Amino acid sequence: MFMKKIIEELLEKVRNTNIQTAEELEAFRTEFLSKKGKLNELFEEFKNIPKEAKKEVGQILNVLKNEVNSKYEEHKKKFQSVNTKNENIDLTCPPYPVQLGSRHPISIVKNEIVEIFERIGFVVSEGPEIEDDWHVFTALNFPFDHPARDMQDTFFIRRNPDILLRTHTSSVQIREMEKNKPPLRIIMPGRVYRNEAISARAHCFFHQIEGLYIDKKVSFADLKQTLFYFAQQMFGENTNIRLRPSYFPFTEPSAEMDISCNLCGGTGCAFCKYTGWVEILGCGMVDPNVLENCNISSKEYSGFAFGLGIERIANLKYRVNDIRLFSENDIRFLKQFTSAL
Repeated sequence: MFMKKIIEELLEKVRNTNIQTAEELEAFRTEFLSKKGKLNELFEEFKNIPKEAKKEVGQILNVLKNEVNSKYEEHKKKFQSVNTKNENIDLTCPPYPVQLGSRHPISIVKNEIVEIFERIGFVVSEGPEIEDDWHVFTALNFPFDHPARDMQDTFFIRRNPDILLRTHTSSVQIREMEKNKPPLRIIMPGRVYRNEAISARAHCFFHQIEGLYIDKKVSFADLKQTLFYFAQQMFGENTNIRLRPSYFPFTEPSAEMDISCNLCGGTGCAFCKYTGWVEILGCGMVDPNVLENCNISSKEYSGFAFGLGIERIANLKYRVNDIRLFSENDIRFLKQFTSAL
């Protein structure tokens, strides 16, 4: 019979298997004794063979089972035995070598960005991830019919539609302006949430850093020089920037900032889509309505704000082409950043 031939071949294999290490023993156990091992498969098939062949096949199947169990137990005892003769072994010590962990690439990049802005007087401020409509939308000059308020873009709490997961860390700006009077110079890192399909380029949660500077006579030139300083500190002294007109409800005028591609030096490559430029953040002068919503006189004070995605900067810094890798906790991926400790 075909099944009998398979059992005989496996029996011969077991008898000739030479187990030298604990890893080889575990591989042996997995192959034969695990839930999906060969012994279980054979016993399942045994139920379907003709009655007249059960006795003959059953006998050799039991021989295989006994020899597998015997061999496994014999080597298991050998590898579990402890050398008690060596009295210098301290069994309370951790196993050697101790594997060191590494900082997450998002944490590495976040800390680097924060450190750059701290050099020019910005201080870190944080706020809650579960927010209300006022701090996330209304106070930031979002119209009531703005698409960002739709369920397709924002995670609302079903029992209270006024409560939601923040879509940006701009909510921290409102809280700081409500609590403190100018001058304000703050940097706000944190996790944000948006109702987006998860792909290599987008996720339903990610990390942002936003900056806010409010004082008397703050100009767009101050914003440009601040961001130029950041770009050169982050990507190298040869980095150039350009600002393109854009629109955000909470800034006027608004712009998006590109940096010269640090792969091709601005000459054009596949990474920058042969433009020589890579977009990294949005920015602008704080809209007077936002200042007034926080009881700050827009006639006396002005300011600028900017926001960037930490994953975006990490992609540029480490050439990671799939944003999902940052949240999958794959040890093989994270070990690459050990040297950054």
